[in-house]
Amino acid sequence: MPQRRKPRVEVDIGELVELLKSSNKTVVLTGAGISTASGIPDFRSPGTGLWQRMDPNVLSVETLTSEPEKFYQHCIEIFTPILKAEPNSGHYALAKLEALGYVKTIITQNIDGLHQKAGAKEVLEVHGHLRTGFCVKCLKEIPLTVLLQRVKEGEIPPRCPRCGGIMRPNVVLFGDYLPDDFIQAQREVASSTLLLVIGSSLEVWPVNTLPSLAANLAIINLTPTGYDPVARVAIHAEASAVLTAVAAELA
Repeated sequence: MPQRRKPRVEVDIGELVELLKSSNKTVVLTGAGISTASGIPDFRSPGTGLWQRMDPNVLSVETLTSEPEKFYQHCIEIFTPILKAEPNSGHYALAKLEALGYVKTIITQNIDGLHQKAGAKEVLEVHGHLRTGFCVKCLKEIPLTVLLQRVKEGEIPPRCPRCGGIMRPNVVLFGDYLPDDFIQAQREVASSTLLLVIGSSLEVWPVNTLPSLAANLAIINLTPTGYDPVARVAIHAEASAVLTAVAAELA
């Protein structure tokens, strides 16, 4: 792994470190805030959030069906930079905490796959991923990079090579049901002794119901969340800096 500058953290992490030490089963929930240091914008930050400059409904089942050119235009714009992103120190710190036994499972709202790229093993992707696309008719999968290349070459919508059905990304669109990973995520949180939320505003339903299942809650997020009053610890700081410091302390 290349040498990376350690981000500074100027908050007290002592209570969080003690919570992790005493927890028999810690589950982590990550949101877009853990990946902003990798150059991926979040969704709701004023001025920089993705939904500040485009309508969220472009990534919907309705737009895919009724306006496929608009849908795939935005897929190219949004997904291409994400596919090029690399893990940051926060992703590596979480993978280290998992390897050390302090984290049992990582539940992520992110579709970037950066936890796995950083070496994490137990990852539940409740909003899907960018590794593949699939046919809405026969469910055949192909690499998403292949699907997007076909779109760039003018095939809109891209068609299944097996049955001719429409191919789409393997992400949760507005109008989709959540995948089975969400059911497993509920079970993991309910059986945990600590849920650590990282980089999530906890505003997206139904993932924002997961903290209500937790025996104990800790939060790392730049801005306050609605769950801060019931959290054992709420740290308002940049996620990668805090996680790097925590991993160094526990190592």
